Amino acid sequence: MAQYTYERLSAQDASFLVAERPTVPMHVAGTQIFEAGPLAKPDGGIDIMAFKRATEAVLHLIPRYRQRLKWIPLENHPVWIDDRQFNLDYHIRHTALPRPGGDEQLKHLSARIMAQQLDRARPLWETWVVEGLENNRFAVISKIHHCMMDGAAGVDLAQILMSATPEHEIAERMPYIPRPSPSGWELLRDSLGRRLTLPVELLRGIERFAEQSNPRQEVMTRLNAVRELLSWAIRPASETPMNGRLGPHRRFDWLTMPLADVKAVRKAYGCSLNDVVLTIVAGAVREFLMQRRVHPELIDFRVSAPVSMRRGDEQDTMGNRVSSWILRLPVGEKDPKKRLEQIHRVTQELKESRQALGVETMMAMAEWTPTMLLSLGAQAASGPINMIVTNVPGPQIPLYMLGAKLVEAFPLVPLLANTGCGVALFSYDGKLCWGFNADYELIPDLRTFVRAVESSFKELAAAADVSTDVRRTLQSDLDTSSQPAGGSAGDSTTAPIAITPPAGRPDSGLGH
Repeated sequence: MAQYTYERLSAQDASFLVAERPTVPMHVAGTQIFEAGPLAKPDGGIDIMAFKRATEAVLHLIPRYRQRLKWIPLENHPVWIDDRQFNLDYHIRHTALPRPGGDEQLKHLSARIMAQQLDRARPLWETWVVEGLENNRFAVISKIHHCMMDGAAGVDLAQILMSATPEHEIAERMPYIPRPSPSGWELLRDSLGRRLTLPVELLRGIERFAEQSNPRQEVMTRLNAVRELLSWAIRPASETPMNGRLGPHRRFDWLTMPLADVKAVRKAYGCSLNDVVLTIVAGAVREFLMQRRVHPELIDFRVSAPVSMRRGDEQDTMGNRVSSWILRLPVGEKDPKKRLEQIHRVTQELKESRQALGVETMMAMAEWTPTMLLSLGAQAASGPINMIVTNVPGPQIPLYMLGAKLVEAFPLVPLLANTGCGVALFSYDGKLCWGFNADYELIPDLRTFVRAVESSFKELAAAADVSTDVRRTLQSDLDTSSQPAGGSAGDSTTAPIAITPPAGRPDSGLGH
């Protein structure tokens, strides 16, 4: 009997490693801003050692955080093994802004940290505690590779690391005893044995389909979903100023809206929050394109909206259970009401057609296909799109980390090849927090797009006779950025807090 222990990555988890390139990092990330509270030190710093102790106390609940990748010879498929050289000081990092640090400096630092790839020889996460923020605040910048988790899993992880009350007690650290890892030969032997079970697994799959109330209809629905997904792949989206070859550097910006205002607009139009958000983005893209002297009426602008495929019994598991919708945004339509009507009609059709099953079906097939075919599947799954728009619903009560209150959390969705801007949202404690990730060269005027999102929401709300109170967290109308977001990001020391990754729940995660 084998004495070693490892876990094979699913085809979907591995697809995020396949898609990664030097200029296309595939980690999910985010910046959370806290009140210093009891973590403030007399010298104005933050009690980093308390963060480290708290993190060590929960790592046994998140075993993936102490695991690294190993690759099966010949097959070249990754597996998770325990990291015998795990060093928490490498992953928990500590840096500071020049006091008093403002939001602009924090955005620049976030962009630099988020632009850097994670080291595949180590567990694929980093967390930075940033002190020196004005108004007695500090920030936590988190990076977690997408192969580890999707957005829904990230929210579950955050619940482990935070609490609903300021009272806290750091538990005792559990000893870490790494399990033996297999040799390359043992991995290859196990992989060959797995291949021999393919006929049995196929029969089991057929039996599961046969248990469906209408197996024929289920098969046809999935085949149609795959066909529709592939049909997108052979029809290129329009070229726009927001798309092109990505460079190594990034810009990061954010915006906060009262969630009650967005829900009021949703109620006024009798649609989903999903429809409202996509309509806001469509209006912003339209305004942005016109400012770049592009005629939006001539543009076929497509977005990918991630959809969680997690069942109830999968809510506490790591890894990815996510698909996506691909849809056209009516950026050529100048009337916000008509834009919303068109988007609502399309999203209803997507629900009925169950388009999200296309990615899930392809990834299920990819479990038994060569890595090259997985690469092709990953490309088809991402689709020929112009932008990703994603949301993670969060708790509507205040959260605390060791008594420090979380004020806002701004997520980052990774950019796919050729997509110069990604939009991610996180709803928390009555706020809708928008995070904007952009290529440094393709979108030098990211702030212009953020303002366009704000004005698009106000336009849509005004058309519904809803008053709004959007707060733009931009300190100045001047773009003070001077350094590209790519080089070294600071020195070291903190704790993983992941409230950010990009996938949603059914309804693209936006159906609050």
